[in-house]
Order: sequence, then C-alpha cells, then structure tokens
Amino acid sequence: MKHQQTLGNSREFIFINPPYERIAPGYEFVKHITNQAASLGLLHLAAEVREQGYQPAIIESDILNLTVAQVAERVIEKKPAYVGITLFTVGVWSAAEIARKIKQGSPSTIIIVGGPHISSMGQETIRRFKEFDYAVNGEGEKILVELLTALAAGTDLMQVPGIIFRKNSFVHATPGKAINRVLDELPMPAWDLLPDFPQAYKPAIFDFPRGPVASIAASRGCPFHCKFCDTSTFGDRVRNYSPVKVFEMMQHLHDTYGVRHIMFVDDLFLANKVRVTALCNMILESGLKMTWSCSARVDTVKPGVLGLMKKAGCWEISFGLETGSNLLLKKMDKAADLEKSEQAINWTAEAGIRTKGLFMLGFPGEDKETIKQTKEFIRRIPMTIMNLTKFTPYPGSPIYRELYGTNIRADHWEKMNGMNFVWSPEGLSVEELDRQYQEILVAFYNRPKIGLHYIKLTFMYPNHVARFLRFALGYLYAKSKSFLSGYKGLLIKPTRPSA
Repeated sequence: MKHQQTLGNSREFIFINPPYERIAPGYEFVKHITNQAASLGLLHLAAEVREQGYQPAIIESDILNLTVAQVAERVIEKKPAYVGITLFTVGVWSAAEIARKIKQGSPSTIIIVGGPHISSMGQETIRRFKEFDYAVNGEGEKILVELLTALAAGTDLMQVPGIIFRKNSFVHATPGKAINRVLDELPMPAWDLLPDFPQAYKPAIFDFPRGPVASIAASRGCPFHCKFCDTSTFGDRVRNYSPVKVFEMMQHLHDTYGVRHIMFVDDLFLANKVRVTALCNMILESGLKMTWSCSARVDTVKPGVLGLMKKAGCWEISFGLETGSNLLLKKMDKAADLEKSEQAINWTAEAGIRTKGLFMLGFPGEDKETIKQTKEFIRRIPMTIMNLTKFTPYPGSPIYRELYGTNIRADHWEKMNGMNFVWSPEGLSVEELDRQYQEILVAFYNRPKIGLHYIKLTFMYPNHVARFLRFALGYLYAKSKSFLSGYKGLLIKPTRPSA
C-alpha cells in the first residue's frame, strides 16, 4: 500500500473532536450553561487502539478552547502516524480544514474519519474532501483496528468490512457495517487520556446535582424510527453492556476520579427493564453513593421500576416529548401520545425523580395552533427543566429524505447543531419561529414555582451559580443590543427580503 513505507515504527494516534458552531449566532451567551462533556466515542476508540499497542491521545477542541489552527499545530508538532476525527454534520468543514493543514505540515500522517456524518453520508464526504484518507462506517472500535492492521501490513483493503477510501480516483465502500455485537468485549473508555478529567468536563447547568460528572453508554442502538432521528451509526438493534460491566465502570469512575454523578447517554436506557433492575440492585447492595441520569421513552416507565431507580440514585430522566400536539407526534412517527406522556411524567414525579422534557420547534406541520398546544402542555406537566431544540433535518434521517428527496444535499452542514433554524414550515418564517422559541423558554422559566425550584437547587448545589450568572448577564446584554439595533428583541439577525 502507498502508506506502508511512511509509517515506520510510529504507533502514535491522535483523536480529534473538532471545533464547530455549537451555538447559533446571537445566542453566544448560551455557551456558559451548555454541555461540555467529553466525546465518549473517542474514549472508546482510544482504549481499543491502546490495547493493540498504539499510543493514543485525545484533543477535545471546544473544551480546550482551541481553534482549527491551534488543533492542527498540536498535531503537526507530534507528526503522528494516524489522526482520527469524529464527524458530526455541523463539524465537517472545520474537520476538513484541520485535515488540510495537517497534510501540509505532516504529509505522511494518515487521516481517518468516522462518526454519525460518515454513517449517513460517507461516500459523498470522502469524494468531496480529499483531505480525508479513510472512513469507518458505523461503530469504529473493531473495524478501526482491522484497518490499521491492513495498512501496516499492506494487505488488500477491500477485505476490511465497513470502510470507505479512494483508489485510482474512485471511491470504494467495502461491504458490511461496523457493529459491535458484544459490548462487554470492549475495553473501558480511556478517561485517563483526558487532561484535567473530570473537572473540566461538565454537562449543561442544573442538569446534575453535584460533580464531578462522567458519561457512560450502557447500551447502543434504538429500535424505534422517529422521522427526525438518524440511527445509522448504532442501528436499530439494542445491544447492552451487562449490568456487572456497567457497575464496574461506575465503581471505577467513583474510586479513581471521585465522580459523583453519572449521565447515561443511551438512546434508550430503559429498553431492557431486567438489566436496569439488576444494575439498581447492585448499586443498592454495594452501598455506592452516586446519583445518575438517563433517557427513556414515555412508554417504557412504570411505577415499580421508577421506585427502584430512585432508591438506587436516579436523579433525572429525560423524555423525548417533542411537542404538545398529537397530530405532530403522529407525523414524527413517535408511537406515543400526550396521554401516555402525562402519565409517565406524573409517575416519574411521584417517584421523586426529576423530569427533563426534550422538545422540538419547527417540525413539518408546525403552525401557530401546534405551538399554542405545546405551550399549554408544558404548563400543565410536573416538569422543572426542559430543552428546546430547533428542528434540523439531519442527513440519514427519514425526514431529511422526505424534505429533500436525497441523502447528499450539502447546504447548511455547518449550521446543523439544533440551535439554528435551517428550515421552516409553511406559514412560519424563521424570525417568527425564533420569537416563539424565546417565548416558550421564557414563559416556562418565568413561573414562580420553577424559579423556586432553581433557588432551592442553587442553595443545595452552589457549583452552578457562577455559570448561571455569566449566562444571565450575557442574555441581558444580547437582548439590550437587539433592541438598540432595532431588531425588537430578536436574537438572530432578521432576513432581508431579496430585491
């Protein structure tokens, strides 16, 4: 192979989470309260290659406040044999720029990409960005090692499943997709490679009681097919770590790093109640003092398991509620309705577990009536924290194909972070959606009982105060600037009509 002679004996491998626009223009103040967790995928990949004798390092660009140029400089200084970049759609352009600079300063470094964007638009991405040498399609741990072995030995890459590469000006995609069937076979994530872990890696404000905090994925995959969701990386078959392995990771984080709260980032933590029950019993029997959060669908919770979860330290459950309109829920293929949602949230509140509602504004079919229904729904449910995203048609999702009739449309990739309206339904302008976005959040958090909840939370867990004050001052400054500029409080710059 062409790279065989340039590798020498170097076993150094640098993994990069590139910088990208996490916050929409006008909402820069939100950075003070948003999630700053490490990339769990890179931690898994680094652990896997280390077991094979490689020397991995991880660069978390945004958490370290590094620019594209600074990331490239760090890599060029080391001149590693390999660089691995995780690609979300929003970060493709910055990743390509990093790769371009690395190729200029360290031509022999091989650049491998993977992640959700590759799983949904892999061939198009490799065809468009010549800076990327190889791509791994799907879960990367085992396939990455196979690729590295083939590159080092100079063997036929067509025998490595689930990869994409260029050869003789053509893009080749090998059959198969990288899926790890038995998660317990994977090594523990390489938390030790993160500088200043866990103190520098904080979730969103008020999304945990006290730190330090770490993330675990106790399972992979989701069997449901909501239209807005891209499941191309982990697939629709749920695979679980054994309860013993999950407990082992929790114990390790607690004893080694002093972690006091775990965020389970599974798509569907409660997909298997038997495993959840076993894990809860292990926690209770061991006396492990940790709190934890997870995600669930409203049709997967019952009072019995909720009560056990609370005893075992469950502090918060995030539910994908999306909207207050049953009509929109059907259009989303959510397989849930408002009655089920209210029942699940009431059961969760009765168990003493906090509900976090995940909502979306601007899905196709959204109008003033559905927005009104969402506002009413939010007011009547026992919920004290919510996350409202701006509908984004992600490549690989059914709604993307429905709207655009293709998987390879390239516009707005750099804005696909859930914080920009890159599409608006008929009858609603982007400006109107942004105004409604602000109104929903302000109306929710302005209620006295919500304010009292956060005052109480602040006294119990004062580690959130400084971040909240920076956010509040930033919001007031942005609103004042908007009014002074004649934008009437809009935090995005109004679109000028074309001549």
